[in-house]
Amino acid sequence: MRSVFVFPAGERAETVALLDRHLRGQRHPWTLDGNLYIDTDDEQTGYLFSDWEPEDVAILEAAIGHHPTWAVQIGISGRIDGTAEVHQMIALLLEYGGVAMDDYTSHPWTLPEILSGAVNDGLRFFDFRGYHELHREHGRS
Repeated sequence: MRSVFVFPAGERAETVALLDRHLRGQRHPWTLDGNLYIDTDDEQTGYLFSDWEPEDVAILEAAIGHHPTWAVQIGISGRIDGTAEVHQMIALLLEYGGVAMDDYTSHPWTLPEILSGAVNDGLRFFDFRGYHELHREHGRS
């Protein structure tokens, strides 16, 4: 399963209420069409940053100006491409600011960057195809 971490601006309770409004009758996790699994995570009671490289956490902190204590984690089923669905959730969660990070770059992506198709280190946001192609070209799997 592929993952995206979203660090919305604002309070956790506001984000939970937003997800409750848009994905009614579910929680822990919320799902989008049975293909995206969406939940909040934190350092206190969860696993946020437990498998992150320290450099990636530092890059995130620099981008948002503080150490975040919670995030929305989106798990994307391998049964689907997922790009359109992830972009739909990102647009909802980052409408008022914040950043998202994917499995493919160490770049904290803003909503304008994602929507414009900006490129960082040769990849766009959630560019799993480009990532695999890039690694195949360089002899890495």
